[in-house]
Amino acid sequence: MKLLLTLALLSASVLVSAAEPEWLTDMDEARRIAKKENKHILVNFAGSDWCGWCKRLDREVFNKSAFKEFSEENLVLLKVDFPRKTKLPTDQAAANRALKRQYGVQGFPTIFLMTAGERIVVKTGYRRGGADKYVDFLREKIGH
Repeated sequence: MKLLLTLALLSASVLVSAAEPEWLTDMDEARRIAKKENKHILVNFAGSDWCGWCKRLDREVFNKSAFKEFSEENLVLLKVDFPRKTKLPTDQAAANRALKRQYGVQGFPTIFLMTAGERIVVKTGYRRGGADKYVDFLREKIGH
């Protein structure tokens, strides 16, 4: 019985760790949480269902445990999505277009690391090297 319980708990922890990180979709909420928790905001402008580089960034970085662990402690994640196959609610699509204009985003993926006050620390995108190198890059930029 103990063995079955242990296996069930291990399976559950694997499923939890394999889950995608939680991405917010509202800048005001991201800013509020970032201020409250003293974290940076990572804004991911993406075309989730059509952009090959966005999918690659998700697969190679954002869905890896190294990124998830780092982001849980240091970042509030905000996804500003521009899907082509999935229809976003009208208000969400309008908010995303406004953020795209505000930050002058021209292509996808575009990633901004910013303070809770929305001061841009760095603008980047897909970076070769996987999750560990991406985390090292972000850690250097926020000084952790």
